[in-house]
Amino acid sequence: MSLNLRARKLHSLAALGRVGRAAIAIDLPGFGKAQALADGPMLPQYDDFLQGVAKSVGPGAVFVGNSLGGCASLRLAERNRRLGGVVAVAPAGLDMARWFSIVDRDPALRRILSLPLPMPSGALRAVVGRTYQTLAFAKPETVDPAVIRDFTSHIPSRTAVARLLKNGKRLLPELKDPFDLSKINTRVLLVWGTADRMVYRTGADRVLETVPNSRLEILEGCGHCPQIEEPSKFADMILDFAAVEPALRAA
Repeated sequence: MSLNLRARKLHSLAALGRVGRAAIAIDLPGFGKAQALADGPMLPQYDDFLQGVAKSVGPGAVFVGNSLGGCASLRLAERNRRLGGVVAVAPAGLDMARWFSIVDRDPALRRILSLPLPMPSGALRAVVGRTYQTLAFAKPETVDPAVIRDFTSHIPSRTAVARLLKNGKRLLPELKDPFDLSKINTRVLLVWGTADRMVYRTGADRVLETVPNSRLEILEGCGHCPQIEEPSKFADMILDFAAVEPALRAA
């Protein structure tokens, strides 16, 4: 399940916009309002997609991605030597918790998927939203309800829930060893929340040991999405990292 949907990005985009920094937000294929994925391996499709984005925005762009977006951005840096840098927020594919198994076994989700009768969209979104809040945030009760509404607005039916779970299962084998970090020659900033339940920050060690121009920033008390829980601090990190770059591009 992607954690790169529009609501999550708008918090940081607004913070960047207030200081006049250019940024765009995209949904990865298969998530949000983006096109569906084709059959076959998924990560190569993300590679091609982000290469296209990088070509469109030009050299020197900083790619910022959370979770799967962070993974895809690091993989882009392996293949594209003209990036201004990568900000990878708790990137998938390093030291991942067994969160997908938790989602897959969630009794409420299993119940709604097995019901023989139609389910009101409001009830469906409430269940999905609760699961999302529990996994993604350190303090679910403090998250802006608009973030949850926007996330669940892209999941209008049980079919959509089933499709996301299917894509997650399909992707997991590819995330076991998705990187060739020795090929990265650009700057990398890793960002992790201390209360991340989905991707453990011990995974940062591998990047820090392999990528010469890399560093780690920790946000105390944040979960898997510090760009929502601490948008101002997160925006400041990006601005500091990209201080010498002409523009920012969010992936």
